This record gives sequence, structure tokens and C-alpha cells, in this order.
Amino acid sequence: MSETQKRKLEAVKQISPLLAQMHPQKETLRAIFENTRTAMDAVFEISDWLEDAKETFPKSVGTIENWLEEITSYFFNRTTSGVVEGINNKLKLIKRLGYGFRNFENFKLRCLISWHLDFNSA
Repeated sequence: MSETQKRKLEAVKQISPLLAQMHPQKETLRAIFENTRTAMDAVFEISDWLEDAKETFPKSVGTIENWLEEITSYFFNRTTSGVVEGINNKLKLIKRLGYGFRNFENFKLRCLISWHLDFNSA
């Protein structure tokens, strides 16, 4: 974080005590994903975090509890579905910006163009 960003963060914390409380908890959760090496340790650390964050992040805590198994699977091989979700998001954007394509071929060509792929290979 740059010095300017740090100053802005401190200013926001001064204005909002809730954000001042939320930020360290968010950083703690982030550190769990960066530093925890085993899935078992992750389960314990995330469980502790969930208990601490119940009042501050009630909706997030509920979501994490519902998806805890899927979330902790990250610690087995350190991979996520982020790339696939990004591709799906881009496909939805292309479809939305196209205001509906007349046929699948036009949609396919627009997708190939957006990823700079060769038209003849598809």
C-alpha cells in the first residue's frame, strides 16, 4: 500500500469507527489465505475468524459458513475457479453488449475477437 493510500485509509478510519474495526479483521482473513499452509490449520483459523467477525460481518460470516468446505479446499492445492469465473463474466459482457446476437456464429466470432484468437482455428 502506498503512503497516499495509507493516509486515505487512516482518514476513512477516523470518519467511520465501523470501518476502523472492519479493516483489521479483513486483513486477518487475507493473512489466513496467504500464510496458512494446511487445510486443517485453515479450518481452525477461519473458524476463529468467523467467531470474531460475527458482529462486524454477519452476512459474510453466514456465506463463509455455508461455503466453508469449498473455501477450505483452496488450501489443498492453492487453486481457485477465478479464471473460469472471469471467462464466464467476459462472455456475459460480450452477450450483453451485443444486444443479442442473430445466431451463435456471430457470438462465437465476437468471443474469438475479444481473446485475439484465430477465426480459422475455431
